[in-house]
Amino acid sequence: MKDKHRKIKFLNLFLGLQKDLIVGGQAVMEGVMMRTPSAYAIACRKADGSIVHTSEKLPKWSDKHKWLNLPVLRGGATLIQSMALGIKALNFSAEVAHGDEAEARKAEVKVENFQTQAVFVEGTMDENFTKARVKVTMPEKAENKNSSQATGAVGSIAFALFFNALLFVAAPLLLTNVLFIAFGWAQSPTLPTDAAWRQTVTAYVWEIKPDSWIAFNLADGVIRMIFFVTMIFSMSYLKDIRRVFEYHGAEHKTVFAWEKELSLTPENAELQKRQHPRCGTSFLMVVMLVAIVLFSVIKFDALWLNLLVRIALMPLVAGLSYEIIRYAAKKESSAIFKFMTLPGIWLQNITTQEPDKEQLEVAIKALKESLKLEPIDAEEVPANHRKLEVVV
Repeated sequence: MKDKHRKIKFLNLFLGLQKDLIVGGQAVMEGVMMRTPSAYAIACRKADGSIVHTSEKLPKWSDKHKWLNLPVLRGGATLIQSMALGIKALNFSAEVAHGDEAEARKAEVKVENFQTQAVFVEGTMDENFTKARVKVTMPEKAENKNSSQATGAVGSIAFALFFNALLFVAAPLLLTNVLFIAFGWAQSPTLPTDAAWRQTVTAYVWEIKPDSWIAFNLADGVIRMIFFVTMIFSMSYLKDIRRVFEYHGAEHKTVFAWEKELSLTPENAELQKRQHPRCGTSFLMVVMLVAIVLFSVIKFDALWLNLLVRIALMPLVAGLSYEIIRYAAKKESSAIFKFMTLPGIWLQNITTQEPDKEQLEVAIKALKESLKLEPIDAEEVPANHRKLEVVV
């Protein structure tokens, strides 16, 4: 038995499998981004039916900064890198879609030119026409383009963080306070009879004095969840978003096929489930639950202090949620941890839709291209090292 264990350990050392081969991904416009520990790849379907892709190796932050491997902290680092990769993947898919539109416009111009030449077959002798000014646009330098893309990515992340803090932290907190005052569950502000509307609004939102902080934070968390589910449900009716949800389903099915050591074919992927416990949807729902628990210790009368501390605690909330998602996926995890991921599983009935075989082909292409950049052959990875990371 010891000899067998030693052989397995030696094989892992030889193949460099000290860490799990984590595979995750994200759906984009007409495509999928797949990520492995050392690389990522994006594949998109063009209007002509062909698949275009790009792939690149990833910097290993945890190798340079060992403290990023620590529990809770690794969740924050992974989340930041995932956001950056997600924006890069969305930009690539948008460029592919823009290229299709540009080609369509060129085709229209060719048709118009052809018709024009048919009418003016003898040419033109108009001197004003031949001397018309022509605007020449020089191609943008590669370094300038990369710099602008990096700046745009940082700006997009900053805007996303601000928007999420406003929608899922500030708005629920304000609404909860107004509702508690309206229903008599919190102390009403004292106002003069001739108070202006600005003074009235400020008084209702500036201080928080509920009769029960536990009930207040629970209501705040429930409203936050309602905001999130409503946003997802509303978006699912948009045609373009529904296409993204179909590619989201293709991504999950492809990863399930990989985890089960099946050949990466559309036929094998088609038979797999769409819902995965470590999906980004489950992660966000766990974030909501963890936030309710952590925010229950915040008891400031001043609204701005409650808001400030809630925002400051978000990295801790994200880190703890990441650890819960990882642990819930293990066989030895308790029923409590598995129960916490159930709301996310249910919500994936909306955020993932059944894909067709062409969409599965795109997801499989992205995963294969990403695996090519791994330092080992993907086919030699043992099954117990095939896992799925938190995805979107």
